[in-house]
Amino acid sequence: MLKRRQFLINAGLALGALAVAPTFAFDSKKRAIGIQLWTLRDTLPKDVKGVLAQVGKIGFSEVETFGYSATNGFFGTSVHDFKAMLDDNGLKATSNHFDFNAMIKDGSTEMVKSYIETANHLGSEYVTVPWISPELRGTTADDYKKLALQVNKVAELCKASGLKLAYHNHDFEFTKFGTTTGYEVLLNETDKNLVDFEMDLYWVVRSGNDPLQLFKEHPGRFTMWHVKDMDKTNKDWNAEIGTGSIDFKAIFAEAKRSGMKRFFLEHESNYKPNPIESAATSFNYITKNLI
Repeated sequence: MLKRRQFLINAGLALGALAVAPTFAFDSKKRAIGIQLWTLRDTLPKDVKGVLAQVGKIGFSEVETFGYSATNGFFGTSVHDFKAMLDDNGLKATSNHFDFNAMIKDGSTEMVKSYIETANHLGSEYVTVPWISPELRGTTADDYKKLALQVNKVAELCKASGLKLAYHNHDFEFTKFGTTTGYEVLLNETDKNLVDFEMDLYWVVRSGNDPLQLFKEHPGRFTMWHVKDMDKTNKDWNAEIGTGSIDFKAIFAEAKRSGMKRFFLEHESNYKPNPIESAATSFNYITKNLI
């Protein structure tokens, strides 16, 4: 009887611990930590092989690419060779930032086909819209509705090829248009069955908005994150994760509500002492404190 009673007490304590533990969208497996390679933009183009080896040595298992060119591959490295380098270092390019500005400007989808082919060759899951140039963003809510139509169009092409499209934000999407913002228009006007959002947590906070509130209003839409901290004294600067002003523990605790399936560390400025070592510092903090 005592053994059974003690068992029930212990079980109750265990359930209580689970009740207060953060709930992630990850299952219970050890989670992959990714890095947006833009973090290493100063060195990567000069030594693709060497930088990818550094990334793998730190412990990252996923990367998000940038800088692809149909004529130049990844900084002079063919897609085939780039994939081999990733494989050699235990890395997978699960998402890719491709330049969609030309497509948005003239409606042509020829380059999109090259992006899709590249993503599939790399074994990726996502094709991601990273940034819209100022002259193409528009100045009204209706302009953002037109942008959403273009995003849906690309998403259809991605779906037909076994990929998913995501949209990555900066701060300009949070420009107010009456009672709404450009970001709200994109969230509401894009097809949620086709378009995911990659939330850049730094830019959401920098714009004066709350990631947790967006999770509540649009649960499940933010399947990827950019985990990027804000310096405590200068909001224009980044900081190593855990040393800045963003409360990542509270954000990660709402990962399930967000819909987050994977995330990428990104660090763009104010490195201590340099990009690769800043990335390693952030990786260690994430490993020990957030997942």
